[in-house]
Amino acid sequence: MSLPHDLPEHERPRERLLRHGAGALRDAELLALALRTGTRSSTAIDMGSQLMRHYGGLRGLFAASPQELMSLPGLGAAKAGSLAAVLELARRVAEERLAHKHVLSQPASVKQYFQTALMHRTIEHCLALYLDNQLNLIATGELARGTLTQASVYPREVVREALRHHAAAIILAHNHPSGVARPSESDHKFNQHLKQALALVDIRLVDHLIIAGNDVVSMAELGLL
Repeated sequence: MSLPHDLPEHERPRERLLRHGAGALRDAELLALALRTGTRSSTAIDMGSQLMRHYGGLRGLFAASPQELMSLPGLGAAKAGSLAAVLELARRVAEERLAHKHVLSQPASVKQYFQTALMHRTIEHCLALYLDNQLNLIATGELARGTLTQASVYPREVVREALRHHAAAIILAHNHPSGVARPSESDHKFNQHLKQALALVDIRLVDHLIIAGNDVVSMAELGLL
């Protein structure tokens, strides 16, 4: 069964999107368009609603791996792949906004990029932006991923990756799966050790962001660098 063709045409998600824009659709309707088809017992909109309930919202849904999604009734490789592709496209849009801009003058775009990449993660990840002397983006990269509460990142690994990208400065970000964006004592200690290690090779730590759901905390803005 595909999208609910028993609905009047003007109420169908695709037609409403084309007429009024994507913002006019509910989350379940947008998911239905990504899923494209339902099952014999459920429409695509029903499936979108069921996924939202199962995962407690979009954040939980997009934290699920394609393999986990494929294990759910009615979701095969095609549908799981479509949902994973939607999230990756959103991340790449945020990254593209930084690609040809002076990063220091685009703090909101930096925060949006990291939030898009990290807000849905249920285990801790640490990401980096590698910058040139003018603080333009050279590359992005993942430094580590860990358990539910901790990702092990060592200053020497950050320095090695920064040198590999010929970076003059870096911005780091990691998520707190606990949902609390407040910097921890280990965050403070790590920053101090990292700054010392980077100073030896004349690389600047511009900022270290903490992502917890919809909250983004800049340690530089708090005066903690």
